Amino acid sequence: MGSIEGLSKSLSDRTSDCTYVYGTRFATMALPSHQLPDGGMPKEVAYQMIKDDLALDGQPILNLASFVTTYMEDEALKLLAESSNKNVIDHEEYPKSVEIEHRCLNILADLFHSPVSKGNPTAFGTSCIGSSEAIMLAVLAMKKRWEANRKSQGKDASNPNIIMSSGVQVCWEKAAKYFDIAEKLVPCTETRYVIDPVLAVDMVDENTIGICAILGTTYTGQYEDVQAISELLLGKGLDTPIHVDAASGGFVAPFVNPDLVWDFKLPNVVSINVSGHKYGLVYPGIGWALWRSPEYLPEDLVFNIDYLGSEQLNFTMNFSKPASHIIAQYYQLIRLGRSGYTSIMRNLTKTADYLTSQLEEMGFIIMSEGNGQGLPVVAFRLSPTQNVIFDEWALARKLRERGWIVPAYTMAADCTEMGMMRAVVRTDFSMGRCVSLVRDVQDALGDLAGVEIRNIQRYQALVQSYVSISRKKYVDRVSSRIVSQEIGKEIEGI
Repeated sequence: MGSIEGLSKSLSDRTSDCTYVYGTRFATMALPSHQLPDGGMPKEVAYQMIKDDLALDGQPILNLASFVTTYMEDEALKLLAESSNKNVIDHEEYPKSVEIEHRCLNILADLFHSPVSKGNPTAFGTSCIGSSEAIMLAVLAMKKRWEANRKSQGKDASNPNIIMSSGVQVCWEKAAKYFDIAEKLVPCTETRYVIDPVLAVDMVDENTIGICAILGTTYTGQYEDVQAISELLLGKGLDTPIHVDAASGGFVAPFVNPDLVWDFKLPNVVSINVSGHKYGLVYPGIGWALWRSPEYLPEDLVFNIDYLGSEQLNFTMNFSKPASHIIAQYYQLIRLGRSGYTSIMRNLTKTADYLTSQLEEMGFIIMSEGNGQGLPVVAFRLSPTQNVIFDEWALARKLRERGWIVPAYTMAADCTEMGMMRAVVRTDFSMGRCVSLVRDVQDALGDLAGVEIRNIQRYQALVQSYVSISRKKYVDRVSSRIVSQEIGKEIEGI
C-alpha cells in the first residue's frame, strides 16, 4: 500500500487541461504573498482566487463603523468605470473633466454660502483624495498666513499653535505633527463630548494660527458650535481664523438643519473641508477643500505648472488622481439635487432616531443628538442600571457573530475610561435593516446575560466545591489529631 506522501506527489506530478477554476493547479497553491510569481494564471482563475480571498472581509452594508458610502446606483458605477483611466491632472487632455471639477466646487461654494463679489462666489477650492488631504492643505494655509503676518510685523514665527477639541479625528494630530504646530486641546469630559467655545477662545494667543470646529464629530456625530466660537472671537476683537471640518456634516446639515449657522456666513470661517465619499454619497476617494476667498490661500502654496501642453494652477498634496470620483460626485449632485439630498438625509435621520429610541428602551445611555441636531449617528454605552458584568467590547463581538460591525472603543483622550459604541446610519441602512439590528442587539444582550448567569453558577459551584473540600480536609486533620492524641495516651500507659 502506498503512502499518503507518495500519493500526493503522484497527483501533483500529473498535468491537467481542466479549465474549471477549481480543477486547475492554481486551486492547490497558496496565493503569492512575498514574491512575484514566475508565471501568470488565467484571468478567470485570478479573479475567482482573489474573490474567494476577499470573502473573509466583512460585508460593507453591515459595517456600521464607517462613514464611507457603500451604495451607488448602476449609472454612477458606469461613469466611475468609464472615467477611471483619466488622470484629472492632465488639464490639456481632459478639459471637460476639469470643468466638471469646477462645477462641483461652484455648487459647494453656493451650498456653503460663499460671499459674492460682482455676481460670482468668491469661494474657491480643489478636489482631494479625501478630507485628510483637504485638512492638511487648510492647516498649511493657516500656518503660512500666520507666518507671513508675523514676519511682516517683525515678530517671531517659530511657535505656531492650533486650537481644537481632544476629540478630533487623527488627521488633525497628523497635520499638527507634520507641520510642526503645537496642539492646544480643549478637553472633552464625561458629559461634554465637543469643544467648549469659551475655553477654546480663551486659549487664543498671538501664536494661534486658527481654531478647528467640527461639524459632526467622529465619536458622537455632534455638531460643534461654530457660531458661538465666531461670535466670541468678534466680541474680543480677534480675527483668529476658523476652519470647519465638515467631513460628514457638510452634506447633512444644509438639508436637515438648514437654519444652522456654521459656514461662510460667519466672517471668521476661512476654510471648509467636506468628504464626498461620506454623506456626499460617492465611493471612497473624494474630498473637497474650499477657502473663503483667494487671500486665505497664500500664493507660495500655489504652483503654476506648464504640464503636458497647458499652464495650470495646482495646490494639492497629491498630483495624479483619477477623474472618476469627481465625475461620480457631479452625477450625485445633479441626479439628486437639493430635494434628493434632503429626502435621503431626512430618512437617515428618522432611522437614526428610531434606533436611538429602541436602544434607550433597552437601557443604554445615548451620547449622540437626535432630531437633526447632529449627524445620523447613534453613539451609546451600557448603563449601570442594566446591571451587567460584560462590557461594550463583548457586545460588539457578539454582534459580529451575526455579521454586524458595530465598533466598541473608548472616548477621547480625556475620557479613556469610558467605553462606548457607535452606529453610523448610511444611505443603505434602511428601516428594515435597522429593525433587524435592534432585534440582534436584544438577542445579543440576552445571550451575554445567559453566559453571565452560567458563569456565575459555575463559579458558585466551584466555590461550594472548594468549601466542601476544605471542610473535609479540616475534619480529617482534626480527626487525625484526636487519634494521634489517643494513641499517645495508650503508649504512655504502657
